[in-house]
Amino acid sequence: MTRNNGTKVEALLFDVFGTVVDWRGGIIREAEPFLRAHGSPVGGPEFADRWRGLYQPSMEKVRTGAREFTKLDVLHRENLDHLVKELGLDPDGPELESLNLAWHRLDPWADSVEGLKRLRKRFLVAPLSNGNVRLLTDMAKRAGLPWDCILGAEVVRAYKPDPQAYRDTAGLLNLQPAQCMMVAAHNDDLAAAADAGLRTAFVLRPTEHGPEQSTDLGPDASWDYVASDLVELADLLRN
Repeated sequence: MTRNNGTKVEALLFDVFGTVVDWRGGIIREAEPFLRAHGSPVGGPEFADRWRGLYQPSMEKVRTGAREFTKLDVLHRENLDHLVKELGLDPDGPELESLNLAWHRLDPWADSVEGLKRLRKRFLVAPLSNGNVRLLTDMAKRAGLPWDCILGAEVVRAYKPDPQAYRDTAGLLNLQPAQCMMVAAHNDDLAAAADAGLRTAFVLRPTEHGPEQSTDLGPDASWDYVASDLVELADLLRN
């Protein structure tokens, strides 16, 4: 597959949380026994949404230079500590550490493994995620995600949508941005990738945020490809 100027796309780089794996369902599954055991005033869905709600603000401190680069595992744990304190819960350290590792044990969407296997026949496939290497490695081993390589945010020391995250990931693969395509279920991620010079593919995940999701229900711009899932994307790319 080539651009009009003849540049061949060699790598598909994937957002992971929400695009390849169901983060919300996984966190709800793992959090609910913990919440019941500690008499939490909220259930799994609200807990998952509130924990995820702390995700971008914690990374923004890194993006703005307010703190040095810090791995997502550490940010997730800091956010978890904040949330359980806010809810008035008093778990011990090992319980919190186990729950924090729930992000390593997320399930893939039903089409993800098949779609990645098909796409891998023609392209290099790798995550371009804000996750750290160990998190993404554990996730891949458990879920059977067939990445060609695993690159985490700490390798480029930048969090999306910082342009460095996209450009330096391409550089690690000895590719120019135009030789890479960003695959994501989030329009803002694709907009940042396009600004950094990557091609773009939107994959619809209408229940990432639950049954009342109101964002990313369709493409907001003229992305290079739009697909209902990764299997359809493989069909569109003729794999």
